[in-house]
Amino acid sequence: MLIRTASVPPFHKNGYVLICERTRQSVVIDPGDEVDELIAINEKERAMVQAILLTHAHLDHVTGVTQAKHATGAPIWIHRDDLFLYNGVVEQGRMFGLRVSPQPAIDRFFEPGMPIPFGDAIVDVHATPGHSPGGVCLAVGASPAAARDLFVGDTLFAGSIGRTDLPGGDLTTLLQSIRNVLFRFPDDSVVYSGHGPVTTIGEEKRSNPFVRTTIEGMEDVGNS
Repeated sequence: MLIRTASVPPFHKNGYVLICERTRQSVVIDPGDEVDELIAINEKERAMVQAILLTHAHLDHVTGVTQAKHATGAPIWIHRDDLFLYNGVVEQGRMFGLRVSPQPAIDRFFEPGMPIPFGDAIVDVHATPGHSPGGVCLAVGASPAAARDLFVGDTLFAGSIGRTDLPGGDLTTLLQSIRNVLFRFPDDSVVYSGHGPVTTIGEEKRSNPFVRTTIEGMEDVGNS
């Protein structure tokens, strides 16, 4: 599987294109302001987009959905619990002093246990609320294999975690998602975040100060 990424100002948010090398089928993840580059990647690789997948609906992750939809005709997927954020993207933009256009209607909602195939790959969707109510982790890999690359949106970063001060955010819920969902994947699982560099589950278990300090503090309180 080919993994390509793009990021542009002002948010420097990572958008992704995942391509099955045999079939040239692809998915686009979180098209934002870098959508022109994501579309160009698909065209250069002669890939056929099967789905536009949103890890969550904060405006930096969705401002390119209209253009991606127009260019590819692919269905737009999101978790139902983030629909209010998606539909409120114009108001989100005002919070940051930005003019943002409404985005096209959602085509499909993620459902528990419903994998999304493209070519020889498959996307398993895991709910990871906390940064937003409908945040998800997209675990992607070859359909017969157990190994997965993790596209986690803004739940977990290299050395950090997602903010929880936006509408629908909750720190306790976020940490539970990291501990009970993401940290159950093997340590060598590669983590592709919504911002910043690639990391691994094992590296974040060992060294992420926000996760270690906060989770250990929660456990101490629970034991006191």
